[in-house]
Amino acid sequence: MKKKLLTIFGVLTLTVVILVMAAPSIVHALGMHPDYDGPTYKLPGKKALIIATNHGVLNNPGETTGDPTGVMASEFTHPYYGFLDAGMDVDVASIKGGVIPVDPQTLGRMVITAEDKRYLEDPVLQGKIKNSIKIDDLDFTQYDAIFISGGWGAAYDLGYSEKLGEKISEAYLAGRPIIGSVCHGALGLIKAKDEGGNAIIAGRKMTGVSDKQVKELGINMTPMHPETELRKAGALYESRTAFRDVFATYVVVDDEKRFVTGQNQNSGHVTAHRMMGIISNLPAAPVPENEETTE
Repeated sequence: MKKKLLTIFGVLTLTVVILVMAAPSIVHALGMHPDYDGPTYKLPGKKALIIATNHGVLNNPGETTGDPTGVMASEFTHPYYGFLDAGMDVDVASIKGGVIPVDPQTLGRMVITAEDKRYLEDPVLQGKIKNSIKIDDLDFTQYDAIFISGGWGAAYDLGYSEKLGEKISEAYLAGRPIIGSVCHGALGLIKAKDEGGNAIIAGRKMTGVSDKQVKELGINMTPMHPETELRKAGALYESRTAFRDVFATYVVVDDEKRFVTGQNQNSGHVTAHRMMGIISNLPAAPVPENEETTE
């Protein structure tokens, strides 16, 4: 009997070890961080700006302590390396400038991606994250793509920033940058106004993390939820659902093709590449009349 029990225990232990080892692959197969297999682009000479949060504590508004949070790793690594590998120059900015906290849970074994691992070995991007540019110091109209990353930290600062709203407004009205966001990054769009003072996103098809996903993950203390805020601002909110929305993937391009928004952490790859696809089809900027050309 003792030998039989030891055998059973050994089999159970081996089964547990196999399941633990296979867990990341299982989560990936269920839909977490799907592989990107769409078209790629070459855009040398183009410029991209990625904006992320400065807030690094998951807490109730007004509190100063809580679990560490920040930007979700894949929500900046996927677009960053997508733009970079296309030959674009990529800057990284935040509301206050300086350190952009990276949510440590999003670099955990169950959810870490190849791009996240590339970031951990990339001193250049690490430097940009530790010393991000303050948005006040940038001219958004000089970029071809502006991408706003999410993560729980974004719920505390992006949607409250009047300056970010002004900068997005200037970028939109200038007619040049394609503006994108993923997950909570959509909160960075809600304060942008047109020349008449109306919300620029009103009447536009858009997405961001769903209220269902927020509820399923049990993170209700954050002060802003993207689906709720997008709807308040008049956006035509769309999403895709799954047995758990964290496994859903969805990207929306507005009818004007100026805004490309991704639903959640799964959508960063596609959002960035849809932006690049639009940029690649834009007509070349006209040469000023006083500028000589050569054949």
